[in-house]
Amino acid sequence: MPMARSLVIKVTAGAEAPERCNQAFTVAAAALASGAEVSLWLTGDAAWFAVPGRAEGFSLPHAAPLSDLLGSVLEAGTVTVCTQCAARRDLTQEDLLEGVRIAGAPTFVEESLTEGAQALVY
Repeated sequence: MPMARSLVIKVTAGAEAPERCNQAFTVAAAALASGAEVSLWLTGDAAWFAVPGRAEGFSLPHAAPLSDLLGSVLEAGTVTVCTQCAARRDLTQEDLLEGVRIAGAPTFVEESLTEGAQALVY
């Protein structure tokens, strides 16, 4: 039986770097569509996209809507907001979209070092 492939993607950019931010979400959605397991980490200002309504306010010409990409990852993968990034923005679990978790560096490292995993940082 072939080993499951997984992709761990850390987004370090928010609306201030729209192309880099959107590329991470696009890669996450494409990886899911190809059958990979996906864990999307929202760090820095990307953490804001875990708050209801924030992804809908993001727009980038010629790109799929961020809210659609995030929705597909929430449906079939894992979305995590960095513990420290959430704390710096006064975000708690209750502030986030249903299905988004808050976790820290040890969890990111564990996922990234899992056999068959590939980590990407945007």
